[in-house]
Amino acid sequence: MGAGHDHGAGAGDHRGRLWIAFGLTAGMVVAQAVGSLLTGSLALLTDTVHALTDALGLLVALVAAHLTRRPASSKRTWGFRRGEVIAALAQATLLLGVGVFAVVEGIRRLLEPRAVPPTELLVFGVIGLACNVVAILVLASGRGANFNMRAAFLEVANDALGSLGVIVAAVVIATTGFQRADTVAALFIAALILPRAVTIMRETAAVLMEFTPPGLDLDLFREHILGLRHVVDVHDVHASTVATGLPTISAHVVVEDECFRDGHAAGLLRDVKTCVAEHFDVSVHHSTFQIETVDIRDSEAHEILHA
Repeated sequence: MGAGHDHGAGAGDHRGRLWIAFGLTAGMVVAQAVGSLLTGSLALLTDTVHALTDALGLLVALVAAHLTRRPASSKRTWGFRRGEVIAALAQATLLLGVGVFAVVEGIRRLLEPRAVPPTELLVFGVIGLACNVVAILVLASGRGANFNMRAAFLEVANDALGSLGVIVAAVVIATTGFQRADTVAALFIAALILPRAVTIMRETAAVLMEFTPPGLDLDLFREHILGLRHVVDVHDVHASTVATGLPTISAHVVVEDECFRDGHAAGLLRDVKTCVAEHFDVSVHHSTFQIETVDIRDSEAHEILHA
């Protein structure tokens, strides 16, 4: 016995803004890639790949906004919702690799600094910051609409800090001749990248491993359900996350035998579904509950013991 609730509605309402932000970020990636080749700047190279992962993140948000509007099928009961998680894991892996490379190369360049032309570095840093600022303005008003919009806004804002670091490095080199400023800026960008990469990898791994969604206390869930009248036991409780904003839960709820004779079973099912939808920090609308009697539970346990 279960029910579903579609949270995909409205997911694509902000796709126009996401497309604008993606176009700006993708254009910035191309410009900064050219700049990193011309200047040999580690900071600009690191920020370029940082921007590339942000562009990929925006693309993931666009794809997710599109896929959430596609109906499920008998072969794909959740559609392509988990593709968002796989793409995010790939993005985080790339971020982690870039961060580690920036740290290793940064340490080498601290020992053997490379000359970087400050004027060109400043120009490409300003181009990057300008694109980021415009993208931030485009996404700002819709950042609270849903998870994808919030994530896209944070990605662009985070990359703006990287571009700002490039600009500061260019100014320092131009005014003091301190060439290691470029390396320091690269390490600063790596410090922005690495924690974010680890966080995304941990969160996506938790989804793929089907861990209990953060904020959903299954012990408290059992306590709530056992507190309902006529409920005898709760077992085989499983909770996981299919994709962003799509937690699921299932359980066997053991009730008194008379519930199937006096009609209480239907009311109990409604109460259990209301509980997981309204009583926790994580609202679960995709729930599946099997209502059973003590005899059924004991029979299942007997079959397991003698399997």
